[in-house]
Amino acid sequence: MPIIKSAVKRAKQTIKRRERNVATKKDIKLATKAFLAKPTSDTLAAAQSAIDTAVKKNLLKKNTAARRKSALAKVAKEAGVKLSTKKAAAKPAAKKAPAKKTTAKSTAAKKPAAKKAPAKKPAAKNPAAKKPAAKKTPAKK
Repeated sequence: MPIIKSAVKRAKQTIKRRERNVATKKDIKLATKAFLAKPTSDTLAAAQSAIDTAVKKNLLKKNTAARRKSALAKVAKEAGVKLSTKKAAAKPAAKKAPAKKTTAKSTAAKKPAAKKAPAKKPAAKNPAAKKPAAKKTPAKK
């Protein structure tokens, strides 16, 4: 059992996250099994929605989800399920407010910003003067 407060907190957070993740994965399994037991467009939509939710929560990778959804679609096609493409419910079109008339301002009268002088280049450093090589003394015999 952790002693440090932050470790205790992290342990609690891990437990909560795990429960949430397990529940989401269980939803995928239940929805998929329900679709396979009785393939309808509604159960297909529910299964695909559960898979998409898992991707959004980073429980499944995109390609894994695509593969699973593709398999479901294949089963649906073999079962003769018509894929329902739900269009957005006909909402009354929101009335657009008339555009506000703005008074014409003279924007062309603005002067362009003055150009800045280019930055000065750093002065070249003179190479350090080398010390003359030490003279070799002849070795004594």
